[in-house]
Amino acid sequence: MIDRGQAFHEQDPEVKKAFYRRDHTRRVRYESNYDLLTWRDSLIISMGFSDHIDADEIPSACRTIAIEYIKHVTNLGDTLFELLSEALGLKPDHLTALECNNGRHFICFYYPACPEPELTSGIYNHSDATFLTILLQDQLGGFQVIHENQWVDVQPIAGALLVNIGDLLQIVSNNKFKSVNHRVLAKRVGPRISVGWFCVGGSVPPKLYGPIKELISKENPPLYRDFLVSDYIKQYLSKEHGTSGLDYFKL
Repeated sequence: MIDRGQAFHEQDPEVKKAFYRRDHTRRVRYESNYDLLTWRDSLIISMGFSDHIDADEIPSACRTIAIEYIKHVTNLGDTLFELLSEALGLKPDHLTALECNNGRHFICFYYPACPEPELTSGIYNHSDATFLTILLQDQLGGFQVIHENQWVDVQPIAGALLVNIGDLLQIVSNNKFKSVNHRVLAKRVGPRISVGWFCVGGSVPPKLYGPIKELISKENPPLYRDFLVSDYIKQYLSKEHGTSGLDYFKL
């Protein structure tokens, strides 16, 4: 997946241009420095409205392996949701029944070598507006998390995947799980390739989420109000970089 993702991004620009879109409703799109604040390109395959996507919509440079990878990482995500449900003291299918494993987005990131990395970043400080994120990265590194108020490198391990709790899972677990602040550094060496699988939950038809009632009691009152995924994403995109999207939904 890393190799074929790199093959797509390093094609002739005229070939990639056919997939270039600013329209977020397009299921497959290529973006280059979308917010002008970060040093990366992205190939996005969105299955937010349907699990099915026509193979012909996916670029030929990575089509076969992307379809295969999406299938395997989705199965892994389903297993992780079962384990997380059990960790909350719930039945294994609880988070799946809430459709937390729906609304999947697959993104292949490409971080070129940057001549002045001190002036930008690969991805700025943020937590994910997801229930769960699974990340495959190459061996170049650059991914960092906040630990004890300091940025700490997450060293790549061959064959390993990074799993991040997202904001939405923090809300429905009523803070039993915590989303993680992270960033990606821009580097003078590159390119760096990573592949993210993002699960944002049910949004079609709109589904109301909030702290799971089985986790609520007099001793553990709800900490967040109910919300629609679309409302959370809208608020998340409007916030300042480096701030939490959770604050707006706290009771």
